[in-house]
Amino acid sequence: MTTQEAVAGRTPVGEAAPARPRPRRRGAGPAPWLYLAPALVVLGGLLVYPVYQLGLISLLNYTQAQVSGGEPTTFEGFGNYTALFADDQFWQVLAATVVFAAACVLSTLAVGCALAVLLTRVRALPRLALMLAALGAWATPAVTGSTVWLFLFDPDFGPVDRVLGLGDHSWTYGRYSAFALVLLEVVWCSFPFVMVTVYAGIRAVPAEVLEAAALDGASQWRIWRSVLAPMLRPILVVVTIQSVIWDFKVFTQIYVMTNGGGIAGQNLVLNVYAYQKAFASSQYGLGSAIGVVMLVILLAVTLGYLRLLRGQGEEL
Repeated sequence: MTTQEAVAGRTPVGEAAPARPRPRRRGAGPAPWLYLAPALVVLGGLLVYPVYQLGLISLLNYTQAQVSGGEPTTFEGFGNYTALFADDQFWQVLAATVVFAAACVLSTLAVGCALAVLLTRVRALPRLALMLAALGAWATPAVTGSTVWLFLFDPDFGPVDRVLGLGDHSWTYGRYSAFALVLLEVVWCSFPFVMVTVYAGIRAVPAEVLEAAALDGASQWRIWRSVLAPMLRPILVVVTIQSVIWDFKVFTQIYVMTNGGGIAGQNLVLNVYAYQKAFASSQYGLGSAIGVVMLVILLAVTLGYLRLLRGQGEEL
């Protein structure tokens, strides 16, 4: 290499350029963990320890006799799970829970997304009224909302049967009508979260994108399917996972509106089934095993959904 080339910083043809040392990345050190330590301690106390206790009790012979100290607690291993999986009622309740939760999630997403789009089409005053009404439904406690819905559909005093001319029709007597009534209440108290979240996402989409789609002759449904939905996919992932978790472990609405699971347990879901086994029958080990099964199912569904989206190239 000549002096001129060395000064100019150029490498002659045929010679490899000298490797430049890469700057070393300095480790962040313990500082981030120190900031996260209080939150991790709180999460450990509120989540990790209860899950540990749940799993531990599911492996024990733990009934009212052990709680009162009349008999010693014995280790059963997977005996509770064996008894649970051998129970035909468990599989029937599991199937009903999956179908009911799926119907609730799909209905909640459909209503919430439709109203979110509607909010972008109406003026300020109707939009404010709809937002306040939705937030009122969202803020209503589950017990209160369930009681109000029971009154609305009451066969003796409810206004719904009178308006529809159904006489003294009982909505909670039949299995499917009771599930449908609970579904309406679940959607009523759940759609505001989807509506507000999706509406915020739509407002963040550049107006030029929507105007360009409209100028190209796209219908409202086509704009939602081809423009908004892909851009809002990270938000839709969040609301879908939240809805799955909430609707799969519904307890209050089923317990209040069907009086503990319906006639002969025809409206049982896993959460109410676990309550009956643990507290009504004092089989705490069996009830804990149901809780562990629910936890595993929810984790599997959530992780599987996220993995599917990552496989499609989505950044989450």
